Amino acid sequence: MTSTPTRRPKAQGECLSMPISVTLAAGTDSSVPVERCQSCAHKELEPILFLGYLPPVNQMRAIGEIPCEQPSYPAQLLYCPNCELLQLGLSVDPAILFPPDYPYTSGTTRILRENFAGLYAEAKEFLALKAEDLVVDIGSNDGTLLSNFHDGGHRVLGIEPTDVGQIARERGIETVATYFRPEVAARLRDQHGPVRLVTAANVFAHMEDIHAVLDGIVSLLDEDGVFISESHYAIGLLDTLQYDTIYHEHLRYYSLTSLKNLLEGHDLEVVHARHIPTHGGSIRVYAARKGRQDIQPSVQEMLNNEPTGDDMRQRLDRFKEEVVLSKLRLHALLRDIKEEGGRVCGISAPSRASTLVHYTGLDDGILDYVLEIQGSLKIGKYLPGTLIPVIDESRLFEDQPEYALILSWHIADELAPKLREKGYKGKFITPLPQPHIL
Repeated sequence: MTSTPTRRPKAQGECLSMPISVTLAAGTDSSVPVERCQSCAHKELEPILFLGYLPPVNQMRAIGEIPCEQPSYPAQLLYCPNCELLQLGLSVDPAILFPPDYPYTSGTTRILRENFAGLYAEAKEFLALKAEDLVVDIGSNDGTLLSNFHDGGHRVLGIEPTDVGQIARERGIETVATYFRPEVAARLRDQHGPVRLVTAANVFAHMEDIHAVLDGIVSLLDEDGVFISESHYAIGLLDTLQYDTIYHEHLRYYSLTSLKNLLEGHDLEVVHARHIPTHGGSIRVYAARKGRQDIQPSVQEMLNNEPTGDDMRQRLDRFKEEVVLSKLRLHALLRDIKEEGGRVCGISAPSRASTLVHYTGLDDGILDYVLEIQGSLKIGKYLPGTLIPVIDESRLFEDQPEYALILSWHIADELAPKLREKGYKGKFITPLPQPHIL
């Protein structure tokens, strides 16, 4: 275990930050328990939901490989009553969670491509971006987000520790193969100058030492710079029973309230916020140095609609009850189908599918296989911790199984019509929020 001193952000009612020691899993080749809030260091964290022991969602073995021992880690959702943060109770070494052959690419999903194009247009207008302004994307993946700024004539730089970054480099997007840390930020500022815009889309909740990351972001930004994060929205997660988004890559689940509390501890303030549809419901949040940007009405409007305190506790209690009932209903539906001799396949293999499969106890006796679009890096592998193979979607039209369980259920409205047009004649099932046959 390694301990890193960092500043503690201001918790509610506090006006002073002080150094604390944060125990990190990085470099341990293992995991460490989260014994205090990852944001405000509050020690009295409240357990909400235990999803069992889950394998890393991006450790996928090749089809035909002899089964062998694979790691799995407890997945428990915790609530901090001091700063309102939802978080996992265990931190796993990032080297385990994000292997060099990381199979996820953002460019294969239409909704993400459209979202990043929208982010570009929005940020360009909000900041009045000029060609000489530098844009840095943390966790830049295959460069899909940055490609919009690059094609718009702006200076861009990606930071991506996995091999997926090579795809971006082949597209002409400079990408540094490293994890983002304060020393990396200092080096980049020396090399490239201050940064007008820093983005972190669907990675800000992944970073273990979040205070060091924020210190790095602040040091990288110019005086009028802006940081834009996109993260799963905690309140949306509760409202639509998205327990399948809970896995070890996602250390934190932000409401605007909890994110505001975190950012304020690093002398950043939220200046704009909005809901976006990605990943079943996320928030895009703009943050700037205090007093440097006008605060938009959108911030208070969203804060006013978020439960806190006792209201939040009651909502969390309902969430647990509803998750258990949803699981039992999916079991009952699939049991009836299998008893009638029906075949069931899975549609798409997002990371979230691993949580749903393991929590609900699905295996290759229930799901014959899972289908991915041609070009997916997950084809030819098993779903993590299972013998359920991931294969090309062409098999769906050849076999015509009676039922297709849409594991990317949050984009079922996009997937189902496409597959119907291609010739699938069976019935679709969406597993969440409640199991439903389309």
